[in-house]
Amino acid sequence: MLSQRVAQLKPSATLTITAKAKELRAKGIDVIGFGAGEPDFDTPEFVKEACIKALKEGMTKYAPSAGIPQLREALAQKLYEENSVEYKPSEIVVSTGAKMILFLIFMTILNEGDEVLLPSPYWVTYPEQIKLLGGVPIEVPTSEDGGFIPTADAVKERITERTKAIVLNSPNNPTGAVYPKEELEKIAELCLQKGIFIITDECYEAFVYEEEFVSVASLSEEIKRITFTVNAFSKTFSMTGWRVGYVACPEEYAKVIASLNSQTVSNVTTFAQFGALEALKNPEAKNYVARMKEEFTKRRERAYELLKSIPYVSVFKPKGSFYIFPNFSYYSQKLGDDIKLAQMLLEEAKVACVPGSPFGAQGYLRLSYATSMENIEKGIERIRNALSELS
Repeated sequence: MLSQRVAQLKPSATLTITAKAKELRAKGIDVIGFGAGEPDFDTPEFVKEACIKALKEGMTKYAPSAGIPQLREALAQKLYEENSVEYKPSEIVVSTGAKMILFLIFMTILNEGDEVLLPSPYWVTYPEQIKLLGGVPIEVPTSEDGGFIPTADAVKERITERTKAIVLNSPNNPTGAVYPKEELEKIAELCLQKGIFIITDECYEAFVYEEEFVSVASLSEEIKRITFTVNAFSKTFSMTGWRVGYVACPEEYAKVIASLNSQTVSNVTTFAQFGALEALKNPEAKNYVARMKEEFTKRRERAYELLKSIPYVSVFKPKGSFYIFPNFSYYSQKLGDDIKLAQMLLEEAKVACVPGSPFGAQGYLRLSYATSMENIEKGIERIRNALSELS
């Protein structure tokens, strides 16, 4: 029999829809995928070469559970130079992607019944991990009209004596919202007053278009002491399959997270860590990221223009990440819900989108524009044609 802990576990909606699209493609069916949060750029050659070099030099044995020292030192330098926050290498832990890092953080701080505030829409993994570890996810609603920005007032209304943490995700997956400094300051000050941890997921920091990106821990030394800064190499350097993520936090928590690492995954693949180190050190890295951002900017504009021209669809123009999150409620209601709408688009239009309800937003669909301009134009045209029959 299954444990009670996993009995209610839901599979990742994004990975499920991507797997279905791949299955159809394997049968020779032309499916356009807007599902996976994965850049279509290849991992930089200099990263691959550094990994190969490490392999050839025998870097294939166990590594320190917190990460190789060189990588943690480079991450401390990166956080200081790019995020204006000072961490010691001993305050940084490397694990197998940001998803595992989040799991380890929740494992470190949550007791049975502790509540975690989630501005909604949220990444699908947050509530599932919180529930797995005995916590209770509490939604903090945002609105499309308000730019999907959580307000300190909305956060305050949902704080109880059981509130343990809040998860902030800017740039946001799935909405593309970028939280302004003023609101982050208000929320962080509230967390300070109430003794609430801040878990800030900054995996999309490299892809901010008009707004200023603010790392929460940079707001003050006091705020830094209650903050877990989470990031990864997956999106910035198109290293999704490498599984290298990290957290920066007070040393007392970093030690616990490193111990959990040692009892679960042991360590991140040793030679992969040398590839990640090269991503931080190579002088070509900034140019690589800049080219990717430039291309995503063009794709964002095109996807936004095409989607907003579909009748009865409202579209928030994303400020960051590489997702767009249009409201298809008019059409989803005709079919019953957004899950059925996503299924219809996959089966009939051969377009893979992720329904909004697993993100806490019924009636929406998430589309990733980390794909070619040709796919964006062809895929949205297929969506338009399929929806015209519904309306």
